[in-house]
Amino acid sequence: TMNVEHEISLLVEEIRRLGTRNSDGQVSVKFGVLFADEKCANLFEALVGTLKAAKRRKIVTYQGELLLQGVHDNVDIMLLQD
Repeated sequence: TMNVEHEISLLVEEIRRLGTRNSDGQVSVKFGVLFADEKCANLFEALVGTLKAAKRRKIVTYQGELLLQGVHDNVDIMLLQD
């Protein structure tokens, strides 16, 4: 079975690595950037599923329910915990 907590902690690391900090000090990254990153592609079998799990746990937030590559490339994924 997939260790969801572990996947989420990896996701947080990748958002920090690829994202930028806004004026409020929150880190965010575009979904397209995350999706297109080679390291992320190798790390996450189901990036969208990991994002949904992280959103349910209030670790990240983004607009909408389901993120689709191409359609939602410009959606900001915001890290809520630092």
